[in-house]
Amino acid sequence: MNDYLTLGLAALVAFAAAAIGLALFYRYRTDRRSGSLHRLLELADRLEVDLKTCRTGLQQAHAVMSLNPDQPANGEQEARQAIDAGLRSLLQQRIWIRDKAPRATQQQLDQAVSSMNQTRERLRPLVEALDRAQHDLDSAMREHIRREHDA
Repeated sequence: MNDYLTLGLAALVAFAAAAIGLALFYRYRTDRRSGSLHRLLELADRLEVDLKTCRTGLQQAHAVMSLNPDQPANGEQEARQAIDAGLRSLLQQRIWIRDKAPRATQQQLDQAVSSMNQTRERLRPLVEALDRAQHDLDSAMREHIRREHDA
């Protein structure tokens, strides 16, 4: 009987270890998936802010440089179209997140996160260049106003 008790306890311990291992694996998988979805939504929000910041910066720059701010210049029109295309693409990505992400594989989620990161990385130099150009333009306008005031 002692052998049966030992064998039974060993089986119980093995079963408990397997159950705990399975629970930990499931928890890890759920946490990883949840983290990927959270990162994807966060990146989409940041990308939207970046695109809208670009649009606002371009509008301000062209308004300052234009003789007639109500009529967009050719370059401004092209930039607006590019930004609008980026926003439309982002909307399609958000629709994918809403409709497909809950059933997507972890690999598909990771790929979507990677793609969104790459898009933000490609956009970052443009946002920074626009910020520098806006700063330079503001400085030039202040200098121009100061010269007119001094004259």
